[in-house]
Amino acid sequence: MSFQALRRLILRLTVMVGGEAMQSAFHLALNIVLLHSASARDYGIFALAMVAGGIGLTYIRAFTALPASICIAGSHRVAAANAYEVSFGTAAAMLSALFGLVVAIVLSGWIDEGAVSGGTFVALWALRAHIRMVFFARNRQILVSASDLLFTLSGAAGTAWVVWDDTHILQHTFLVMTVANALGIAAMLVLGRRPIRFGAGAHLWRRYKRLWRDLKWSLLSVTITNLQGQGMALLVAAIAGPAAYAPIAAALLNFVPLRIVATAFANMMHPEMTALMAQNQFAKVGRLLRHWPPLLVVLNLLYGLAVMIALPFIRPDSLGDTSFFNVSLMAWVAGGLSVLYVMPRVWLEIAQDYRSIAILSAIAAVLGMLMVLVLLLTVPPSWALLGAAFSEVIVLIGSWAIVWPRQRAAERRAAAG
Repeated sequence: MSFQALRRLILRLTVMVGGEAMQSAFHLALNIVLLHSASARDYGIFALAMVAGGIGLTYIRAFTALPASICIAGSHRVAAANAYEVSFGTAAAMLSALFGLVVAIVLSGWIDEGAVSGGTFVALWALRAHIRMVFFARNRQILVSASDLLFTLSGAAGTAWVVWDDTHILQHTFLVMTVANALGIAAMLVLGRRPIRFGAGAHLWRRYKRLWRDLKWSLLSVTITNLQGQGMALLVAAIAGPAAYAPIAAALLNFVPLRIVATAFANMMHPEMTALMAQNQFAKVGRLLRHWPPLLVVLNLLYGLAVMIALPFIRPDSLGDTSFFNVSLMAWVAGGLSVLYVMPRVWLEIAQDYRSIAILSAIAAVLGMLMVLVLLLTVPPSWALLGAAFSEVIVLIGSWAIVWPRQRAAERRAAAG
């Protein structure tokens, strides 16, 4: 790769993940602040709400945002793209409202105030994620970045107020996150001059009926992945107790931004790779598969080193004598590998090979959970992170093993044709 090509790739990566980097930094800072200022119970409730929101994002991406991105990127007429945007946007609004309702009901059993704002926060977070991916598909990246900036600034200002006020920290945090996500959504719609339109007619159900054959594998894969991600927490809590999971949760928290950036990168690459594969330009797809992973590895290493250096300053006092450095090192491995298989995962999603994704995720989940169980029965609970890392290694190797031969074959067919 020439220096100029490398420079363009680095600049492009900076622009593409800039908004996600802002959000990741804000989410990380917010969790650190709450970890040190809120009670253990209130922080646990907020963390569970964030987990519920993260699960909601995965279903929104699989059920509405990803189909919308593929359909819009493949549309040859503006009217068709607009129709897809309305149909899938309606589905996203309905699904987000359902997520919010469920979270609000659960929260109402734990807290007397703030359950509604907590559910609304989760619902708006999911809806904003859908709109962001649609705007990426329509090449409105600048508007998405402006929206992300407004979300981050308003959220940071609200968090500063929560800390200064120092009362009802959990309830006020839910309120701040609700307002920040609402402002982010409003910014995209207003700046993009997109009217709020819904259409839940027969055309919506016809589109999902056509997609269901492939979509069911995508939903199964998302469900298995979510079970894999939360299964370790459940096993640790059930066998060793919630206190044993505290250092694991705190360590994983520091590397959540890597997963967010990986998801953002996938969202950004979908439209370009969809168009290239639709035009049978697999040689260009191959160049993307070769050029981007090394840069993502560098990003992973730089971020991980920064976190490890900062550990003495961000280590929560509530962890006692736990060897937080070793736990964080394992969390880096477990959390950072997702960046390395994002490109083949995008390839499989565009090819709509959700069956392979689901099978690979199931194998990784089963083997990873078995390893976690064995570790919990034989060594200290913090070593359960090795099971999570082992699961990610399986996904990494399996994803590239599936995609690379198919990509080479597609390149040969394109060259021969």
